[in-house]
Amino acid sequence: MSKILVSGLTNIEVTVAVDKFPVEYRAIDYSFFGVNSAPSGVGLNISAALSTLGDSVTLLSLCGSDIQGENIKNYLSQYGINTSCILPRLKATPQSVVLYDKNGKRNIFCDLKDAQETEYDMSVFEREAKNCDAMCLCNINFSRKMLPVAKSMNKPIISDVHVISCLDDEYNYDFMMYADILFLSNENISNPRYFIRDIEKAFGNSVIIMGMGSQGSLLYTKSTDTFYEIPAVRTRKVVNTVGAGDALLSAFTHFYIGGYSAQDALRLASLFASYKIGDKSASGGFLTEQKLLEYYTELNMEQ
Repeated sequence: MSKILVSGLTNIEVTVAVDKFPVEYRAIDYSFFGVNSAPSGVGLNISAALSTLGDSVTLLSLCGSDIQGENIKNYLSQYGINTSCILPRLKATPQSVVLYDKNGKRNIFCDLKDAQETEYDMSVFEREAKNCDAMCLCNINFSRKMLPVAKSMNKPIISDVHVISCLDDEYNYDFMMYADILFLSNENISNPRYFIRDIEKAFGNSVIIMGMGSQGSLLYTKSTDTFYEIPAVRTRKVVNTVGAGDALLSAFTHFYIGGYSAQDALRLASLFASYKIGDKSASGGFLTEQKLLEYYTELNMEQ
C-alpha cells in the first residue's frame, strides 16, 4: 500500500443518456434511469480509484459551503478518505453535466464556479506532502503552486494535461515541466511518437503515457529510451467513457509506485480502465487490486 497525495477538482456530475449526437431538440424527453447524479471530478475520481485499489489517499481540493460540498465529503468517506483537506473556500461547489450515447461518445459541460481563481492553503499541502510516497497533482490552477514545492521534496509527481496540441501550451506548461510521470491524450496529435519525443526533450519527463482510446495507449520510458504500445482490452460493454483517463492514471500510479515495471503497470491500468467505462459515472466502476489481478491472469495479458 502506497501513500498518495492527490490535488484536484471535486464536483457534482449529472450524466444523461442520449440516443445519438447531435441531440435533436425536444421540449421534454423522458429517459427512465437515464439521468444520474454523483460526486465526481478528476481529483475525486483518482482518489476513489486509488483507495479501491488499496492505497492510502489524501485528497486536497476546494468546494463550496453548500449541500453539494457536503455530498462530496459524505461520498468520499465511504472510501475511507479523510475529507479534512477539502476546504470550503468556493462560492459554490463546481458541477458538470455529461451527455453520452450508446457508443460511449460524450459531450461534457463543466462549470468550475470560482475554482480557477481561488488558492489552496499551501500550509496544508506542505504538511500533508511530507508523509506521502507520490503526488498526483491534477492540472487545475490551485495545484500549480504545489509543483515546485513537490519537486523540492524529491517525490514522484504525476500529472495529466489531457488534450494539448503544442509544447508551449500556456495553461499546461508548468504541469508538463514538473511532472515525472506525464499523461496526455492523442487527440489533436498527428504523430504521437514525434510529439512524445519533443515533450521529453523539452521537459525531461521520466515516463510519458499517451492515451489513445480504442487504439490503446503509448508508453515512453526515458531510462531505456523506448516506446511500448499497449493495446486496448475489452472487458464489458462500454457505457460512458468519461473518467477513463483518470482510471488509467490511477491504476498506473498504484502499480508503478508499488514496484511494478512501467509496462506491466500500464497493462494492468488498461484493464482497470476498460472495466471502469462499463459504469455510468466517472467516479464508479472501479475494481479492487485482487479482482483486477484475477482478470489479468484470466485474460493472459502477461508478456
